[in-house]
Amino acid sequence: MKAPSISQLEKELRTLEPKKVLEICVRLAKHKKENKELLTYLLFDSNNEKNYVEDAKQKIDVLFIEINRKTSYTTKKGLQKIVRNMSKLIKYSKSKETELEIRIYFCKKVKSARIRLDSSSVINNLYYREIEKIRTLFSKLHEDLQLDYRDDLEVLGID
Repeated sequence: MKAPSISQLEKELRTLEPKKVLEICVRLAKHKKENKELLTYLLFDSNNEKNYVEDAKQKIDVLFIEINRKTSYTTKKGLQKIVRNMSKLIKYSKSKETELEIRIYFCKKVKSARIRLDSSSVINNLYYREIEKIRTLFSKLHEDLQLDYRDDLEVLGID
């Protein structure tokens, strides 16, 4: 079975009654956890992006507390888990400012947790990959917004 294009799906959804569309949405939410999380974002969090960012930061804080830092291997695994969760949260929101804030927060947490970047090449690469994503996002922002984030970037040592 070949999946139809998004535009074909959109046209078909427009022809359905609202009750039927509701049934389809609920069924999609039941089908996969990620669909449910996206639907939750769209219904409850998309109207207040600032609260969404704060919730994301709290989730990152909890995950940082859970990191086992006895070895560089377990530290690496913990950081990878945080990045996976962070990427999922960023994916739901299409806002570049939200993405930038969450990525900056992650990098600040890595620095404040005094995680040794040189203990593992994977940790080093993971951190600097996030820095590169921040640079790219920053360059795409409007000049006024760039001024708002300039101090945060200086703390991270990004020029």
